[in-house]
Amino acid sequence: MSVVSLLLGACLAFTQVAVAADATPVATVEQPRSFGHVLGDVLTQRVLLLREGREVLPSSMPAADRVNVFLERRASRIEQDELGVRWLVIEYQVVNGPRALTVANLPAVALATDAGPLQVPSWPISIGPLTPTATFDQGALQALRPDRPVEPQATQGLERDFKRALAALAAVLLAWAAWWAWRNHRESHRLPFAQAWQEIRRVEPTSAQAWLALHRALNDTAGRVVHGRSLPRLLSEAPHLQPLSSDLDAFFRHSEQRFFATAAGTAPGDLSLRQLALALRDAERQHHG
Repeated sequence: MSVVSLLLGACLAFTQVAVAADATPVATVEQPRSFGHVLGDVLTQRVLLLREGREVLPSSMPAADRVNVFLERRASRIEQDELGVRWLVIEYQVVNGPRALTVANLPAVALATDAGPLQVPSWPISIGPLTPTATFDQGALQALRPDRPVEPQATQGLERDFKRALAALAAVLLAWAAWWAWRNHRESHRLPFAQAWQEIRRVEPTSAQAWLALHRALNDTAGRVVHGRSLPRLLSEAPHLQPLSSDLDAFFRHSEQRFFATAAGTAPGDLSLRQLALALRDAERQHHG
Protein backbone atom coordinates (compact mmCIF):
# COMPACT_ATOMS: atom_id res chain seq x y z
CA MET A 1 0.00 0.00 0.00
CA SER A 2 1.40 3.40 -0.98
CA VAL A 3 1.99 6.33 1.36
CA VAL A 4 -0.61 8.31 -0.57
CA SER A 5 -3.27 5.68 0.13
CA LEU A 6 -2.47 5.75 3.85
CA LEU A 7 -2.74 9.50 3.97
CA LEU A 8 -6.07 9.44 2.13
CA GLY A 9 -7.44 6.82 4.56
CA ALA A 10 -6.36 8.84 7.58
CA CYS A 11 -7.98 12.00 6.20
CA LEU A 12 -11.20 10.12 5.52
CA ALA A 13 -11.31 8.71 9.06
CA PHE A 14 -10.68 12.14 10.58
CA THR A 15 -13.44 13.62 8.47
CA GLN A 16 -15.89 10.95 9.62
CA VAL A 17 -15.02 11.60 13.28
CA ALA A 18 -15.46 15.35 12.81
CA VAL A 19 -18.82 14.84 11.12
CA ALA A 20 -19.91 12.55 13.97
CA ALA A 21 -18.80 15.13 16.53
CA ASP A 22 -20.60 17.89 14.70
CA ALA A 23 -23.71 15.73 14.64
CA THR A 24 -24.00 15.82 18.49
CA PRO A 25 -26.86 18.21 19.33
CA VAL A 26 -25.96 21.22 21.46
CA ALA A 27 -28.16 21.61 24.53
CA THR A 28 -30.09 24.72 25.41
CA VAL A 29 -28.32 26.13 28.46
CA GLU A 30 -29.14 29.00 30.82
CA GLN A 31 -25.62 30.22 31.59
CA PRO A 32 -24.58 32.12 34.75
CA ARG A 33 -23.41 35.74 34.67
CA SER A 34 -20.06 35.98 32.93
CA PHE A 35 -18.42 38.66 35.06
CA GLY A 36 -17.94 39.86 38.64
CA HIS A 37 -17.16 36.55 40.33
CA VAL A 38 -14.84 36.14 43.32
CA LEU A 39 -13.71 33.41 45.71
CA GLY A 40 -16.64 31.46 47.17
CA ASP A 41 -19.24 32.34 44.54
CA VAL A 42 -21.50 29.58 43.19
CA LEU A 43 -22.30 29.60 39.47
CA THR A 44 -25.32 27.67 38.18
CA GLN A 45 -25.89 26.20 34.74
CA ARG A 46 -29.39 25.01 33.83
CA VAL A 47 -29.47 22.50 30.96
CA LEU A 48 -32.80 21.90 29.20
CA LEU A 49 -33.36 18.15 29.01
CA LEU A 50 -34.59 18.12 25.41
CA ARG A 51 -32.87 16.47 22.43
CA GLU A 52 -34.28 17.24 19.01
CA GLY A 53 -37.60 18.19 20.59
CA ARG A 54 -37.79 15.03 22.68
CA GLU A 55 -37.57 14.97 26.48
CA VAL A 56 -34.60 12.97 27.69
CA LEU A 57 -33.12 11.78 30.97
CA PRO A 58 -29.40 11.65 31.77
CA SER A 59 -28.05 8.13 32.04
CA SER A 60 -25.33 9.50 34.35
CA MET A 61 -24.86 12.81 36.16
CA PRO A 62 -21.74 14.97 35.82
CA ALA A 63 -19.34 13.96 38.58
CA ALA A 64 -18.65 16.31 41.49
CA ASP A 65 -14.96 17.09 41.12
CA ARG A 66 -12.34 19.81 40.72
CA VAL A 67 -12.53 20.87 37.06
CA ASN A 68 -9.69 23.42 36.87
CA VAL A 69 -7.54 25.69 39.01
CA PHE A 70 -10.41 27.99 39.96
CA LEU A 71 -13.59 25.89 39.80
CA GLU A 72 -15.04 22.83 41.49
CA ARG A 73 -18.19 21.10 40.24
CA ARG A 74 -20.75 20.32 42.93
CA ALA A 75 -23.36 17.55 42.93
CA SER A 76 -25.83 17.94 40.05
CA ARG A 77 -29.60 17.58 40.30
CA ILE A 78 -32.73 17.61 38.15
CA GLU A 79 -35.40 20.26 38.74
CA GLN A 80 -38.83 20.77 37.21
CA ASP A 81 -40.12 24.27 36.44
CA GLU A 82 -43.68 25.55 36.71
CA LEU A 83 -44.47 24.28 33.20
CA GLY A 84 -43.36 20.77 34.04
CA VAL A 85 -40.17 21.02 31.98
CA ARG A 86 -37.15 19.30 33.46
CA TRP A 87 -33.74 20.94 33.72
CA LEU A 88 -30.37 19.55 34.75
CA VAL A 89 -28.80 21.91 37.30
CA ILE A 90 -24.99 21.93 37.33
CA GLU A 91 -23.28 24.11 39.96
CA TYR A 92 -19.68 25.28 40.09
CA GLN A 93 -18.01 27.01 43.02
CA VAL A 94 -15.02 29.33 42.82
CA VAL A 95 -12.45 27.69 45.12
CA ASN A 96 -9.37 29.70 44.27
CA GLY A 97 -8.82 33.43 43.94
CA PRO A 98 -6.51 35.00 41.37
CA ARG A 99 -4.22 37.93 42.10
CA ALA A 100 -5.59 39.81 39.09
CA LEU A 101 -8.71 39.67 36.95
CA THR A 102 -8.64 36.30 35.18
CA VAL A 103 -10.73 34.40 32.63
CA ALA A 104 -11.77 30.84 33.47
CA ASN A 105 -14.11 28.45 31.67
CA LEU A 106 -16.98 26.34 32.79
CA PRO A 107 -15.97 23.12 31.03
CA ALA A 108 -17.86 21.57 28.17
CA VAL A 109 -19.84 18.48 29.19
CA ALA A 110 -20.81 15.59 26.94
CA LEU A 111 -24.03 14.56 28.61
CA ALA A 112 -25.09 10.97 28.03
CA THR A 113 -28.89 10.56 27.86
CA ASP A 114 -31.32 7.77 27.10
CA ALA A 115 -31.76 9.20 23.57
CA GLY A 116 -28.10 9.80 22.78
CA PRO A 117 -25.40 12.33 23.71
CA LEU A 118 -26.13 15.99 24.35
CA GLN A 119 -23.40 18.60 24.23
CA VAL A 120 -23.12 21.33 26.90
CA PRO A 121 -20.68 23.96 25.58
CA SER A 122 -18.00 25.63 27.66
CA TRP A 123 -18.71 29.10 29.06
CA PRO A 124 -16.07 31.76 29.82
CA ILE A 125 -16.32 33.76 33.05
CA SER A 126 -14.13 36.34 34.74
CA ILE A 127 -12.86 35.91 38.30
CA GLY A 128 -11.37 38.77 40.27
CA PRO A 129 -9.38 38.99 43.51
CA LEU A 130 -11.17 39.76 46.74
CA THR A 131 -8.90 42.74 47.37
CA PRO A 132 -6.44 44.59 45.18
CA THR A 133 -2.75 43.83 45.59
CA ALA A 134 -2.03 47.51 46.25
CA THR A 135 -4.07 50.26 47.82
CA PHE A 136 -4.99 53.47 46.08
CA ASP A 137 -2.90 55.57 48.49
CA GLN A 138 -5.35 58.44 48.31
CA GLY A 139 -6.99 60.15 51.26
CA ALA A 140 -8.05 57.49 53.77
CA LEU A 141 -7.37 54.64 51.28
CA GLN A 142 -4.03 53.67 52.81
CA ALA A 143 -2.37 50.29 53.35
CA LEU A 144 -2.78 50.57 57.13
CA ARG A 145 -5.30 52.56 59.08
CA PRO A 146 -4.61 53.94 62.56
CA ASP A 147 -6.24 52.38 65.58
CA ARG A 148 -9.73 53.66 66.10
CA PRO A 149 -9.99 55.44 69.45
CA VAL A 150 -12.49 53.87 71.79
CA GLU A 151 -14.97 56.32 73.23
CA PRO A 152 -15.22 56.09 77.01
CA GLN A 153 -18.44 54.57 78.18
CA ALA A 154 -20.48 55.84 81.09
CA THR A 155 -19.94 53.47 84.02
CA GLN A 156 -21.92 55.22 86.74
CA GLY A 157 -24.87 52.88 86.26
CA LEU A 158 -22.68 49.78 86.39
CA GLU A 159 -20.90 51.03 89.52
CA ARG A 160 -24.23 51.76 91.18
CA ASP A 161 -25.58 48.28 90.36
CA PHE A 162 -22.33 46.70 91.57
CA LYS A 163 -22.53 48.53 94.91
CA ARG A 164 -26.14 47.48 95.32
CA ALA A 165 -25.23 43.86 94.62
CA LEU A 166 -22.41 44.01 97.17
CA ALA A 167 -24.76 45.54 99.74
CA ALA A 168 -27.33 42.83 99.13
CA LEU A 169 -24.67 40.13 99.43
CA ALA A 170 -23.37 41.64 102.68
CA ALA A 171 -26.91 41.78 104.06
CA VAL A 172 -27.49 38.11 103.21
CA LEU A 173 -24.18 37.07 104.79
CA LEU A 174 -24.90 39.09 107.92
CA ALA A 175 -28.38 37.63 108.20
CA TRP A 176 -26.98 34.12 107.77
CA ALA A 177 -24.29 34.73 110.40
CA ALA A 178 -26.85 36.16 112.80
CA TRP A 179 -29.15 33.19 112.26
CA TRP A 180 -26.24 30.77 112.81
CA ALA A 181 -25.21 32.49 116.02
CA TRP A 182 -28.80 32.58 117.25
CA ARG A 183 -29.27 28.90 116.39
CA ASN A 184 -26.12 27.86 118.22
CA HIS A 185 -27.07 30.00 121.22
CA ARG A 186 -30.57 28.54 121.29
CA GLU A 187 -29.31 24.98 121.01
CA SER A 188 -26.69 25.52 123.69
CA HIS A 189 -29.51 26.41 126.09
CA ARG A 190 -32.09 23.95 124.84
CA LEU A 191 -30.48 20.72 123.67
CA PRO A 192 -28.79 18.49 126.29
CA PHE A 193 -25.61 17.58 124.41
CA ALA A 194 -25.16 21.16 123.19
CA GLN A 195 -25.30 22.34 126.81
CA ALA A 196 -22.87 19.59 127.83
CA TRP A 197 -20.44 20.56 125.05
CA GLN A 198 -20.47 24.22 126.14
CA GLU A 199 -19.57 23.12 129.67
CA ILE A 200 -16.99 20.47 128.72
CA ARG A 201 -15.08 22.76 126.35
CA ARG A 202 -14.43 25.18 129.23
CA VAL A 203 -13.02 22.64 131.70
CA GLU A 204 -10.44 19.88 131.71
CA PRO A 205 -11.87 16.77 129.99
CA THR A 206 -10.44 14.58 132.77
CA SER A 207 -12.25 16.50 135.52
CA ALA A 208 -15.29 15.12 137.31
CA GLN A 209 -17.29 18.17 136.16
CA ALA A 210 -16.83 17.18 132.53
CA TRP A 211 -17.90 13.57 133.12
CA LEU A 212 -20.94 14.61 135.15
CA ALA A 213 -21.96 17.09 132.42
CA LEU A 214 -22.08 14.30 129.86
CA HIS A 215 -24.02 12.06 132.27
CA ARG A 216 -26.62 14.82 132.75
CA ALA A 217 -26.97 15.22 128.96
CA LEU A 218 -27.58 11.47 128.57
CA ASN A 219 -30.15 11.51 131.40
CA ASP A 220 -31.93 14.57 129.93
CA THR A 221 -32.03 12.94 126.48
CA ALA A 222 -33.56 9.74 127.85
CA GLY A 223 -35.76 11.46 130.45
CA ARG A 224 -34.41 9.16 133.15
CA VAL A 225 -31.15 8.04 134.67
CA VAL A 226 -29.04 6.13 132.15
CA HIS A 227 -26.34 3.62 133.08
CA GLY A 228 -24.42 0.99 131.19
CA ARG A 229 -27.13 -1.68 131.40
CA SER A 230 -29.87 0.69 130.16
CA LEU A 231 -27.81 2.02 127.26
CA PRO A 232 -29.47 -0.31 124.66
CA ARG A 233 -32.87 1.15 125.59
CA LEU A 234 -31.58 4.69 125.06
CA LEU A 235 -30.12 3.75 121.67
CA SER A 236 -33.43 2.21 120.58
CA GLU A 237 -35.30 5.38 121.61
CA ALA A 238 -32.67 7.70 120.08
CA PRO A 239 -31.49 5.92 116.88
CA HIS A 240 -29.45 8.97 115.85
CA LEU A 241 -27.01 8.00 118.63
CA GLN A 242 -26.53 4.42 117.43
CA PRO A 243 -23.39 5.18 115.35
CA LEU A 244 -21.75 6.18 118.65
CA SER A 245 -22.86 3.08 120.58
CA SER A 246 -19.34 1.66 121.01
CA ASP A 247 -18.03 5.01 122.30
CA LEU A 248 -20.96 5.35 124.71
CA ASP A 249 -20.40 1.80 125.97
CA ALA A 250 -16.73 2.65 126.62
CA PHE A 251 -17.82 5.88 128.35
CA PHE A 252 -20.02 4.01 130.81
CA ARG A 253 -17.37 1.37 131.51
CA HIS A 254 -14.76 4.04 132.21
CA SER A 255 -17.25 6.05 134.25
CA GLU A 256 -17.98 3.06 136.50
CA GLN A 257 -14.26 2.54 136.95
CA ARG A 258 -13.77 6.23 137.72
CA PHE A 259 -16.60 6.78 140.19
CA PHE A 260 -17.24 3.36 141.68
CA ALA A 261 -13.84 1.65 141.74
CA THR A 262 -11.97 1.43 145.04
CA ALA A 263 -9.27 3.78 143.73
CA ALA A 264 -10.42 6.73 141.70
CA GLY A 265 -8.53 7.37 138.47
CA THR A 266 -8.60 9.48 135.38
CA ALA A 267 -10.11 8.71 132.01
CA PRO A 268 -8.19 6.02 130.14
CA GLY A 269 -6.21 7.12 127.14
CA ASP A 270 -8.39 5.26 124.62
CA LEU A 271 -11.41 7.52 125.28
CA SER A 272 -11.49 11.24 124.42
CA LEU A 273 -14.35 12.77 126.37
CA ARG A 274 -14.16 16.02 124.40
CA GLN A 275 -14.36 14.21 121.04
CA LEU A 276 -17.29 12.10 122.26
CA ALA A 277 -19.16 15.16 123.51
CA LEU A 278 -18.61 16.95 120.19
CA ALA A 279 -19.80 13.92 118.21
CA LEU A 280 -22.92 13.62 120.39
CA ARG A 281 -23.66 17.33 119.90
CA ASP A 282 -23.32 17.02 116.10
CA ALA A 283 -25.60 13.94 115.98
CA GLU A 284 -28.15 15.77 118.15
CA ARG A 285 -27.97 18.90 115.93
CA GLN A 286 -28.42 16.85 112.76
CA HIS A 287 -31.35 14.99 114.26
CA HIS A 288 -33.16 18.18 115.27
CA GLY A 289 -32.37 19.88 111.94
